[in-house]
Amino acid sequence: MSAPSDATATVPTEEEFAEQAEAFLSANTRLKAERKSVFGEGPDEIAVLPERTTEEDAREVAEAKRWARVVFDAGFGWITGPLRYGGRGLPGSFQRLYSSIEARFEIPSQAPRMIGLGMIAPTILAHGTEVAKKRYLRSLWRGDIIACQLFSEPGAGSDLASLQTRAVRDGDEWIVNGQKVWTSGAHYSDIGEIICRTDPDLPKHKGLTGFVVDMHAPGVEVRPLRQMTGGASFNEVFFSDVRIPADHLLGDVNGGWTVALTTLMNERAAIGGGGGSAAGSGALQRLIDLARHLGASSDPLIRQELADTWINVQVAGYNNERALAKIRAGQLPGPELSVAKLSLTENMRRMAELASHILGVRITADSGEWGTYAWSQFLLGVPGMRLAGGTDEVMRNILGERVLGLPKEPSPK
Repeated sequence: MSAPSDATATVPTEEEFAEQAEAFLSANTRLKAERKSVFGEGPDEIAVLPERTTEEDAREVAEAKRWARVVFDAGFGWITGPLRYGGRGLPGSFQRLYSSIEARFEIPSQAPRMIGLGMIAPTILAHGTEVAKKRYLRSLWRGDIIACQLFSEPGAGSDLASLQTRAVRDGDEWIVNGQKVWTSGAHYSDIGEIICRTDPDLPKHKGLTGFVVDMHAPGVEVRPLRQMTGGASFNEVFFSDVRIPADHLLGDVNGGWTVALTTLMNERAAIGGGGGSAAGSGALQRLIDLARHLGASSDPLIRQELADTWINVQVAGYNNERALAKIRAGQLPGPELSVAKLSLTENMRRMAELASHILGVRITADSGEWGTYAWSQFLLGVPGMRLAGGTDEVMRNILGERVLGLPKEPSPK
């Protein structure tokens, strides 16, 4: 039987769709209970990145996959996706409608799937071969597999074009050797998007190629990286003679820079648009409550810092809305995404500094008092976010050179 055409999609009215979504969610989960934030109650944690054990990771991944299958099989898993690859073929307004309804219900965390859905799946859809699209897109959206992003290297960092992991053609396969670093979720991922150097004689932006790699293939080794927070949210990944089928190519040979830009645009949208929720209004409210609890809210300098942080968080939210409005209108967002990512980490820095001013020694010495020493985890996690998705320095260069037209940053000698 031939794959269905996108033109054959049955489009319900939004009212019918909303009724279907309400019925599905009501039958499979429950409405969120009203929660009021009360200082001194609830989990005493304020971390930028989750600090979980291997067992906790495994439980979260299993629950995320289970729920994804339930949602997908009910027709709400990939609402806007092409029918021929497992989507439902509906307009973006239907996805926004479903998301707004789902937000009222208790659902398992989908954090382990966010990189795969937000960055890797759109890249496969845009640049993958038919083999890769048919093999992986439905599986990613249904939660059967999880994907990670394999870009950064020890000697390249945010300068993606300087990467040295090599891929050499061998008949119907490519053989990969090299190392990647700072890879979130590599330890529980099934596939990864990897960018390799395939022609060292071309200019550094020109000799790169993208692939989909099996993370369970012989020669792939994942090692956790312990952070100064005590957790291990990132990994380094080693590739030793790893074979990738030629039909797992992304884009053209030596056209990997375009593939990488597709992924990076989606990454910065995810990070800047809410991937770092610890810098949002919830954490800021907790910081305000902390100042009141410790009697620091009457200090004029602390009040000024609180006001400055609140203003910057609100402005960042408006910028994110501008980018989302462009996407909803079918346009490609411009510098808003770089601004969003930079604003996120700047607001995190403001909050970390403000917390340290309010707490003093309590942020470095655990007195056992709720809501005080917990901010140390946030403080230690901020530097990692200033690297993720492109360093703050890279974001400033992008805005300065490509938006403001300033002279190019001099190369180090």
